[in-house]
Amino acid sequence: MAGVTKVAVLDDYLGIVPQYGDWASLGPQTQVTFFRENLATVDAAAAALAPFDVLSLMRERMPLPKALIDRLPNLKLVITTGGKNRSIDIDACKARGIVVCGTRSLDPAPTVDVAWGLILAAARNLHREDALMRRGGWQEKIGFTLHGKTLGVIGLGNLGKRMAVVGKAFGMEVIAWSQNLTAERAAEAGVTRVEKDELFQRADVMTIHLVLSARTRGLIGAREFALMKPTAILANTSRGPIIEEAALLQALRDRRILAACLDVYDVEPLPSDHPLRSMDNAVLSPHLGYATQGNFRGYFADTIEAVAAWREGRPVPRRIDE
Repeated sequence: MAGVTKVAVLDDYLGIVPQYGDWASLGPQTQVTFFRENLATVDAAAAALAPFDVLSLMRERMPLPKALIDRLPNLKLVITTGGKNRSIDIDACKARGIVVCGTRSLDPAPTVDVAWGLILAAARNLHREDALMRRGGWQEKIGFTLHGKTLGVIGLGNLGKRMAVVGKAFGMEVIAWSQNLTAERAAEAGVTRVEKDELFQRADVMTIHLVLSARTRGLIGAREFALMKPTAILANTSRGPIIEEAALLQALRDRRILAACLDVYDVEPLPSDHPLRSMDNAVLSPHLGYATQGNFRGYFADTIEAVAAWREGRPVPRRIDE
């Protein structure tokens, strides 16, 4: 391919992506620009990205809707880290002849680590105690052990099954529910399928592992919070809108549940003045479930491979627009 190819690598919040790939191997005819700040609006993204031929998206940090695609006249290749990205308008890309592909994720289930880290922090008050220690204090509250408690897994797919294994290792009883889950599939994973209301009533810890879709958006609202134990912990490392945010905030304000453990939010990055940031019964992390050294190595090795293949006219690997 003649001419210079301009590549935009988006949402490198930490400024570390250049060290996770051999970008120089693309040669002098490829110009790579790394963006650390999130381009939060269509107007901002269109203004910044109009010159680029290739976009490398960090998962779903920045959506790529038709309204933005239509304002990127040079765009020919989109690479998303991970195997799929529901925030890309694939049909709009196809209509323009824009190739869309994904990458490998080398770490098999890093979100499980984060989910359990958040849950343990809530159960043993580690987030509060850490803050208190840094202020010169000592123990403030007493927590509880997970042994003998009930873990409710909402969505028993790959991640949900791994959560169940860890829960059983802690000595927890594990129950599960999703719209498609059968008793037989649950039994194969060594857990018990229950109905949705029973899960919310019985679980001491609930963990969400569902894909965001029309039927899971707002799945947990005021009705579900009313069913929960006041000592319950709710963890969400899937997607923010699965929980109705207004209902979540009210449940936390009213101390309707013990804690919410969140790695995902309706708006990301979470606004600096968001009320969740000031709630001591919210244990928060900045959507880092997938962000590991191993995954970043895989993401950007595959990104570089895809750019090179496209420039050389070879089939682009891991296409997801076919």
